[in-house]
Amino acid sequence: MKKTEGIHHITAIVGHPQENVDFYAGILGLRLVKKTVNFDDPGTYHLYFGDNGGKPGTIITFFPWANAYQGKIGGGQVGVTTYAIPTGAMSFWEKRLAKFNIKFTRSERFGEAYLQFEDFHGLQLELVERAEGETNNWTFGDVTPSVAIKGFGGAILYSVNPAETIQTLQDIMGLEKVGAEGELIRFQSYGNIGNIIDVIQTPVERGEMGVGTVHHIAWRAKDDEDQLDWQQFVGNNGYGVTTVRDRNYFNAIYFREHGEILFEIATDPPGFAHDESYETMGTELKLPSQYEKFRERLQHKLIPINVRELE
Repeated sequence: MKKTEGIHHITAIVGHPQENVDFYAGILGLRLVKKTVNFDDPGTYHLYFGDNGGKPGTIITFFPWANAYQGKIGGGQVGVTTYAIPTGAMSFWEKRLAKFNIKFTRSERFGEAYLQFEDFHGLQLELVERAEGETNNWTFGDVTPSVAIKGFGGAILYSVNPAETIQTLQDIMGLEKVGAEGELIRFQSYGNIGNIIDVIQTPVERGEMGVGTVHHIAWRAKDDEDQLDWQQFVGNNGYGVTTVRDRNYFNAIYFREHGEILFEIATDPPGFAHDESYETMGTELKLPSQYEKFRERLQHKLIPINVRELE
């Protein structure tokens, strides 16, 4: 049996790219660690936000399509993305969200307090205080390491067939059931970030992909060899798994579990600093080699974006 350390990244579809940058960098204070293009649709950005080093377990990525149709959050998707913040940081985030007129609600589950809100395009997010996880040493405006988002706390999965999704989490991904409360069952991986997954036990009406929805959730593989083991393991257990795809900053394989959520397994290396320095990550448009000859054309087509402090 194999076990993943936890979430590698989560990828979502959003609207205007500058609005996306303003929310995740300008308000949430995450670092834009990579500005590249969708390898399957190079006229669209692929933007990566994470902690200061762009470490696995901290990265949320986006395909921003200005003026695209709104999606519907539902079964077959990550319904809620959870971020972990340092213990004692919740009051800071309540004030910060209020400052930018972001409506939020407070809730509690499994003995933890959550701050729930939406981004500009309708993605459902929440913050939870956790002692686990490394400090994020990225400072942006008023967001300093003492309050900065560490990375993923986890996610709530919406499944059209929860029993199948639960079986996949336990028997394929190697997560352990650690609790049940109301409609939720909680699972945990062995890592200290991106390690808590809650699943709604009743089937959720199928969602529709579009702006404001999560496209896929990616799990961690230690390296290329580990990923090939995962590929064989997943295939041998009756799931249709893809060939290895080179995503430049990691290698990826994909399969759709039987609750219809798209799972990816991504390698931790090589990371985001191999084609630009740690200090300059995210400042320039980086293209895979096959698109470099089209750089001028792509730069003309892509909407200009800037990381900026918001008032």
